[in-house]
Amino acid sequence: MAKLVHFSEAASLALHAMVLIAKADGHINVNSLASEMGASRNHLAKVLQQLVKHNFLKSVRGPSGGFAMNKPTDKISILEIYEAIEGRIDTPECPLDRKICPFDKCLMNGLVTDVTLQFKKYFQEQSLEDFVTRT
Repeated sequence: MAKLVHFSEAASLALHAMVLIAKADGHINVNSLASEMGASRNHLAKVLQQLVKHNFLKSVRGPSGGFAMNKPTDKISILEIYEAIEGRIDTPECPLDRKICPFDKCLMNGLVTDVTLQFKKYFQEQSLEDFVTRT
């Protein structure tokens, strides 16, 4: 079945892991997170390293190590988390990325642009703290 809006597994892992890490008391290791999320440990570890690279998380090695927040949850937008994993969201003029259209007016009437802008706006306005307090 087709979906208009699709979240990659990596983006979903990032968002869910950030909420769980934010709710944790201290560090939480990748094995615990993977188990709680029912996720691949290796895939989750790669996603978490991306979040460390973008300074959302800090990583501590060792037996009592793991991942912890590096920024306050109210200072991180959901859009920032999404774009850290997926890259910057483009706002296309044409849903097919065509430079030349055979019609005077787009058949989609700007729908793709509008939906993309609404998606970005909603995620920009939502902080990680908003998601932490919902769960």
